[in-house]
Amino acid sequence: MNDLIDDPNMGEISAEPLRRAIGERYLTYALSTIMHRALPDARDGLKPVHRRILYAMRELRLASNGGFRKSAKISGDVMGNYHPHGDAAIYDAMARLAQDFNVRYPLVDGQGNFGNIDGDNPAASRYTEARMTAVAEALLEGLNENAVDFRDNYDGTLSEPVVLPATFPNLLANGSSGIAVGMATNIPPHNIAELCDACVHLIKTPDARDDTLLNFVPGPDFPTGGVIVESPESIAQSYRTGRGSFRLRCKWEVEDLGRGQWQIVITEIPYQVQKSKLIEKIAELIHTKKIPVLGDVRDESAEDIRLILEPRSKNVEPDLLMGMMFKHSDLEIRFSLNMNVLIDGLTPKVCSMKEVLRAFLDHRREVLQRRSEHRVEKIDHRLEVLEGFIIAFLNLDRVIDIIRYDDDPKAALMRENWSKDHVRAMDEKSYVSPAAGDGELSEVQAEAILNMRLRSLRRLEEMELVRERDALMEERAGLADLLTSEDLQWAAIAAQIKETKKKFGKDYVGGARRTQFAEAGDFEEVPLEAMIDKEPITVVCSQMGWIRAMTGHIDLGRELKFKDGDGPRFVFHAETTDRLLVFGSNGRFYTLSASNLPGGRGMGEPLRLMVDLPNDAEIVDILIHNPQGKLLVASTAGDGFIVPEADVLAQTRTGKQVLNVRDTVKALVCKPVNGTHVAVVGENRKVLVFDIEELPEMGRGKGVRLQKYKDGGMSDATTFTMTDGLSWLDPAGRTRTESDLTEWTAKRASAGRMAPRGFPRDNKFT
Repeated sequence: MNDLIDDPNMGEISAEPLRRAIGERYLTYALSTIMHRALPDARDGLKPVHRRILYAMRELRLASNGGFRKSAKISGDVMGNYHPHGDAAIYDAMARLAQDFNVRYPLVDGQGNFGNIDGDNPAASRYTEARMTAVAEALLEGLNENAVDFRDNYDGTLSEPVVLPATFPNLLANGSSGIAVGMATNIPPHNIAELCDACVHLIKTPDARDDTLLNFVPGPDFPTGGVIVESPESIAQSYRTGRGSFRLRCKWEVEDLGRGQWQIVITEIPYQVQKSKLIEKIAELIHTKKIPVLGDVRDESAEDIRLILEPRSKNVEPDLLMGMMFKHSDLEIRFSLNMNVLIDGLTPKVCSMKEVLRAFLDHRREVLQRRSEHRVEKIDHRLEVLEGFIIAFLNLDRVIDIIRYDDDPKAALMRENWSKDHVRAMDEKSYVSPAAGDGELSEVQAEAILNMRLRSLRRLEEMELVRERDALMEERAGLADLLTSEDLQWAAIAAQIKETKKKFGKDYVGGARRTQFAEAGDFEEVPLEAMIDKEPITVVCSQMGWIRAMTGHIDLGRELKFKDGDGPRFVFHAETTDRLLVFGSNGRFYTLSASNLPGGRGMGEPLRLMVDLPNDAEIVDILIHNPQGKLLVASTAGDGFIVPEADVLAQTRTGKQVLNVRDTVKALVCKPVNGTHVAVVGENRKVLVFDIEELPEMGRGKGVRLQKYKDGGMSDATTFTMTDGLSWLDPAGRTRTESDLTEWTAKRASAGRMAPRGFPRDNKFT
């Protein structure tokens, strides 16, 4: 390393720790990204690329009432003169400013294909044309009046504005989004008229509370409309802190088709949701039957949005259907608010609405002062020229004589001591003549006299000059008062803002509020029965775990087709609105919707593809869920308990663990509780009957001992009513009922007595 450092051929090499070298360079990159790419300026609401696009269009004289120019020319000028980055990135930024579905008040008037709400990209820049809009011109107003500072462009050959004058709070009007290094911003668009009202109120009441401003700006105003269903308290908190979110829903209505038929028409979709992807998502919901009552979706959009949702049944409530759509699709989104902006173009800060509006108003005051000072300079220059003209008229013969005969008329005019007897005295506070001395002409005045046209020497011209001088003196006096009075300045700013509101308010094209407000309503818990047509089905599950649903309640004894080597195991009647509980030998419950079962024309589908039932676990039982019911669950070790069916419903494919089993112990019994007593039989054929009150009711666990065994384990368990007796099928297939069970009745966890005569050999109850 030392050889490298000392080598004269290597030039100057500095050694520093890698940690510091990387840290400094990365910090430089991070600051560049934050200030020059990602975060907008709070004063004009623009990032550098957008500001440079508008300035380049101004330099090309692309006024809102003028002609269009090729987008390639515009992006080329921006890239070559001000923004040395890729032309594709510049064109994409410009195209977005022309998209009325992305920008609340477009700054670019595009001609050609600039993309659409479906998500299609704009045409290539060589095919499209553009010019500025009236809104963009309002951002640039006063740029040639020294309203803002200018800086050199990237190569020092031209200059560009540091910030635009901005006659309205564009940051909130059009919003902004960006991701920097370690920070991001996301600001929704708002209504200009409402923002102007808030600004005027803030001028009148500088210490106004953040919540008071919500009386003027109730919330965002998205270009695609929609309905905000966020609570007023949440909106106020978001604007107070600069962070939060807004729930935004589509706008929809029910269209009556006659004869009880109806369909839902969606006329506005949430902001930044691509219509084509939204339709794909809804079609997927129909295919996967996540919303079984939804029959079809159609796109009948032309220039306006018109999406049709057809219900599968006319008996479903539209509100319930839309509640499910809001939950499962982008018909409802959350728009995050992160008002992270550059204050004075330098300091990143998460601001409240009041702070952002205050930054804009302070900027407007600075612009007003600079424009007024610039106007005063122009007036002073003109007054100086007018004073010279008036002197020339008062001494016209002498002026003509000097011009005709003197070798250096300019110097002679400046040396001459002119008479000012007829020149109206001027207020020294308002204007001080820059002439060399009393009765002498300045260089500017002498040059102006020499450049005067002959036809201006007519008598009436003197009167016009005096009239112009008086008007300018009056204007200058007003500007002088304005520059010395803060109250006059804020009054002038308020008047400008009111004029902006009048120009871009409700009478402006698209100026009226588009996004509405409404109560969210409670759509979270929608009963499944309300979403599905109730139809009879027969659930069939084979020994190998293939499940299907056959239409109608068929004869349970009917012969059914199965795969070779397979046969029936569970066959029972159900309804399409039912939920099915699948109990595995691993002690987990899995939940299936009967409406989502495959049809009965084929062999069905493996149950293990619908739920995450392990390969080493068997299906213990499948039963219809009864929300008010209770289940007796027990393991091969003879442990068990009572569990409410409401506690075993699983929300995911992985199921819900209820009965804890370990090692070789497996779940064995899952029976609905129907009765006052429990009957248990072990592998040793001993039967025990005890009161069901002795079993605890639990949500999950190992349970308590039902029956004691020296060898083996449990074979079966059931519940029954003592007065009805205990029934089972004898070896001949006949139902036998034992009414006197005194011999087998004992306390829970007893060993029991040998089963009654005729008890089945498989040790199973009916």
